[in-house]
Amino acid sequence: MRTSITLVATLTVTTLMSGAPASAHHGAAAFDAGKVVTLQATITEWVWSNPHCFLKFDVADAAGAVQHWVAETSNPPDMINRGWARNSFKAGDKVTVNIEPVKSGAPVGRVLDVTFPDGRVLRSEEHTSELQSHHDLVCRLLLEK
Repeated sequence: MRTSITLVATLTVTTLMSGAPASAHHGAAAFDAGKVVTLQATITEWVWSNPHCFLKFDVADAAGAVQHWVAETSNPPDMINRGWARNSFKAGDKVTVNIEPVKSGAPVGRVLDVTFPDGRVLRSEEHTSELQSHHDLVCRLLLEK
């Protein structure tokens, strides 16, 4: 009996402690939640790596001054599930990038979606309408039971 209590207590503490680093890593306080910035960009690099992929691109203003941007996405497995790939971009590609910028005003953000000149769109997150549709379906199925 005493061994069972010790085992349960150990497993509980271990589980709680292992979740702390993961939740600390995924803070979003730096981002200006809900703000979307649309940028006409030229890709400089697509970094396909864990724990996040990064899209690096240049944006020229009306005077021709170039600002170098870096925007994160999720990890490669998540991005594959959303249609992205290691070879989705190459240096020199012209795209339109929608990002959620950081609050500080630095040229850094989180990619929301990327639109190619041919109209293809890669999204980095599920859209609210898709989530709502899924939620509605689950609720309907539960109510039918």
